Amino acid sequence: MRQSEIDEQNAYQLRRQRDFRWAADVVVDAWMKFEEVEAVAVIGSVAQALWMEVPRFREFRREGIEVFHECMDLDLALWLSRWDRLGALRRAKDVALRRAYEKGTGPSVTGHQVDVFLIEAGSDTYRGRLCSYNSCPKGKPKCWVPGCGEIPFNRIVEDFKPYVDLLAPAAYATLYRRGQGRLMSALDLPVPEEALT
Repeated sequence: MRQSEIDEQNAYQLRRQRDFRWAADVVVDAWMKFEEVEAVAVIGSVAQALWMEVPRFREFRREGIEVFHECMDLDLALWLSRWDRLGALRRAKDVALRRAYEKGTGPSVTGHQVDVFLIEAGSDTYRGRLCSYNSCPKGKPKCWVPGCGEIPFNRIVEDFKPYVDLLAPAAYATLYRRGQGRLMSALDLPVPEEALT
């Protein structure tokens, strides 16, 4: 494999992560208007400096070539003080991303590429995920999971148990906190040293 192909793949992964970070800023701007939103943080691989690994792509895997980690989606932690407007939060996210893209002020990231972990403010208890469907219940197999939709638009993921350090990135990747306002841009999160050269 040529070095130019490796460089191209690395550049693509860095752009993809940057687009997800840009999308995080767009979504936070939309959610800051909701009084129940207590905080928003980027979690998962989008919050971290990308690391090198042998990817799932056959041509790289076969030769054991490492490239930057592939961010599959944007994971956000959303701390809420109440749960009655999850549908409005979902719509605000989707509309903000679409409008920003159409205006050229946002990336090509759609609402279903944003996975929102719903966290109870004050206790940091994981409550579920923000559903991406436009109605609740939608009648899809995902809706049949026990407890899913008991709170409209709170999706329960079957057999999911939050890992112990799920919220660890919030220590450095909290973008917004009620009472303090915008703390940082997701675009200011760490990048690999190789990306700085």
